[in-house]
Amino acid sequence: MTVFNRTWASRCLASGLLAGGLVAASMSQAHAQGSGSPTLESSRAKGQVLCGISGQVPGFSLPDSQGVMRGIDADSCRAVTAAALGDANKVKFVPTTTQNRFTALQSGEIDVLSRSTTWTLGREANLGLEFAWVNYYDGTGFLVKKSSGVKSAKEMDGATICVQPGTSTELAINDYYRLNNMKFTPILIQDLSEIQGAFLSGRCDAYSTDASALATFRYSQGPKADDLVLLPEIISKEPLGVMVRKGDDKWFDLVRWTFIAMITAEEKGITSQNVDTFMNSTDPDIRRLLGLEGDMGKALGVDNKWAYNVIKQVGNFGEMWDRNITPMGVPRGINNIWTKGGLQYAPPIR
Repeated sequence: MTVFNRTWASRCLASGLLAGGLVAASMSQAHAQGSGSPTLESSRAKGQVLCGISGQVPGFSLPDSQGVMRGIDADSCRAVTAAALGDANKVKFVPTTTQNRFTALQSGEIDVLSRSTTWTLGREANLGLEFAWVNYYDGTGFLVKKSSGVKSAKEMDGATICVQPGTSTELAINDYYRLNNMKFTPILIQDLSEIQGAFLSGRCDAYSTDASALATFRYSQGPKADDLVLLPEIISKEPLGVMVRKGDDKWFDLVRWTFIAMITAEEKGITSQNVDTFMNSTDPDIRRLLGLEGDMGKALGVDNKWAYNVIKQVGNFGEMWDRNITPMGVPRGINNIWTKGGLQYAPPIR
């Protein structure tokens, strides 16, 4: 979801410039220590990777009954940590909001942001931040009550719509209604549980956010899920990805290639359960992926078994999806790997 507010963006840009100065100041020390990445060196010194998440969204980041953070965003954090430190358990989850997530990354409060955040030009051009990869291709949708009889977003002229302020959802709805010569009344609520409660109580006619979040929210209603309808219209493109600060190219490389390794593993049929059986493979691509030859890890500033650690401890991309998203009743669709008709395509590791 994308913030589109000039005043807010200006404050974030100022914070980003300050954070950029701090990163630059520590760059020479990181080079001296060998990795070329101040963020990686800082993570090693702390013994953990600080990862910004929501902590409130089923399927993306939400504690289970044992207090363990679960979801595709949480596992993305674990994968980066496994690559960086060799141990996925060394991640520290830091809850963030739609309002403070970017300043938390800019200021160094977190090392990486994995919070259902949309990749946009405005973010990369204005905030001193950049996207390493997309872990979920999504779009803005609408959820209504079946009792309303509404079957299309175009039937909602004059509707009240619950939406979180300062998000791309708010902008997408405005654009959609403007293009279709319709009007709506936004009910702006920041807190996720409050906005969902407002929708269920009838305070608004529809609830709008990323379609994936709507689907998982509907699923979470159990027997009452059938009382809710996800409308067919997807009114925006929302490639959700993992963000890092600009200026630390080696950290960007490591985060990006962590996801590429997970996609490559799925393409090759390598999973967390069978990865050890591939250690005698004669396939050059697999041997480089698992650190059996070449110095791919060294090039990234980490151990050559970085990708093996990711696959063994977190799994391939499909495992991450099946563990977190499939139970929500969301089909994989365009989030599949390219050989199965999806958009996830891995550049070669060589």
